[in-house]
Amino acid sequence: MNITRRLLLTGAACAAASTAFAQTRDYAAAADYSAARRGVSLLVMRRGEIVFEDYPNDGGAERGWELASGTKSFTGVMGAAAIRDGLIRSWDERAADTLEEWRGDERRRITVRQLLSLTSGISGGPIARPPNYADAIAQRAEAAPGERFAYGPTPFQIFGEIMRRKTGGDPLAYLQRRVFDPIGIAPEHWRRGADGNPHMPSGAGFTARAWARFGWFVMREGEGQLGRDALAQCFEGTRANPGYGISWWLLREGLVPPGRAAGIELDPSLTARAGPIVMAAGAGDQRLYLIPERGLVIARQATGILQALMRRRQGPAWSDAEFLRLALAA
Repeated sequence: MNITRRLLLTGAACAAASTAFAQTRDYAAAADYSAARRGVSLLVMRRGEIVFEDYPNDGGAERGWELASGTKSFTGVMGAAAIRDGLIRSWDERAADTLEEWRGDERRRITVRQLLSLTSGISGGPIARPPNYADAIAQRAEAAPGERFAYGPTPFQIFGEIMRRKTGGDPLAYLQRRVFDPIGIAPEHWRRGADGNPHMPSGAGFTARAWARFGWFVMREGEGQLGRDALAQCFEGTRANPGYGISWWLLREGLVPPGRAAGIELDPSLTARAGPIVMAAGAGDQRLYLIPERGLVIARQATGILQALMRRRQGPAWSDAEFLRLALAA
């Protein structure tokens, strides 16, 4: 069985979720590690049941925190919903089928898959400074589609404009109706640009419980709400970056991180023991880990997003490998 199918099928075999509060000693070391690095929430869900919660440093179960680039992974799931609904034919639909402005130049060959896997050839643009939708779709390609991986917000804003045209309305309204409402969650806030459109690569704020519930929904193959094959393809890497799928990070050999200070550190022994690990990740070390073979969803939130973006980190550095070694030892 290939790794992508195993990723989803293992999660789909797990039991239904519970909102019960729980605190065990099993994850104390991981919680201490997180708290010492500006952590404000750590939640562990095992087979749909919350088994551990910790809210240090003025955190709280009912308090929402910005996810920074952890927001990006909502776009892949939105795309899988749009494929299920027939708004997008497949991930390999050309963006120019919707963006008529692209039909007369080199961008006409770019697919939706390439946009959200960051291999379209269009520059990612300045980190944490999403252009408005009109400026995003005005960007020209700098490389051939599929040739290189370029991390940044611009392709996600382009996808926002595609979804705006596909739905004839607000992309966030579609995401809420098709993904969030069925699982009973909603953002605490979501930043918008000067054009009034939602930022698709960053700016969403969620509680740890809501973010983890989203992760469980994904691990459960969208609970019948999404195209299963379309969702599975979100966890397939590309030649340009084997460690990035369609808006999700894949903790595997060959991963090209977004930057040196991202804290994305690989330990092959972890996947050898625990199976595939996928992740939504944002500045300030916001993390949502899906570990299907253990039936685990781990949500971690922290302060310090602005400092991280300005490269003015304070305190000890974050390492995914070190944190996961502690969490998976439980």
